Amino acid sequence: MLDSRLRGNDTVVVGRAVGKTYAVYILASRTGGTLYIGVTGDLAGRTYTHRENLIEGFTRRYGVHRLVWFEWLDEIDVAIRREKQLKKWNRAWKIRLIEETNPQWADLYPSLFPRAPRPQ
Repeated sequence: MLDSRLRGNDTVVVGRAVGKTYAVYILASRTGGTLYIGVTGDLAGRTYTHRENLIEGFTRRYGVHRLVWFEWLDEIDVAIRREKQLKKWNRAWKIRLIEETNPQWADLYPSLFPRAPRPQ
């Protein structure tokens, strides 16, 4: 059983955004590869910066560019708590979370943001 420390009144909406929302997301280098967990108010833009190596850091160094999981939350403090929670999880729990909704570890970016900029 996955351990969830979100409070009972926290709103979690998976897969769609309504109003101003924040995303907690997981990027992977490949299926079963290196994972990166983040939080953002602009999932398309933030994922794009990771994919294009526009910032120095972990995702650039380890080639972690594939968006494999995300969830929308209505409040930034709830989103930050969720990000911190997931970062504390062991790897097996993170993999199970990804595979519950994305068993093939498909890159979700192109289907979520079909009009987003693409690499040339």
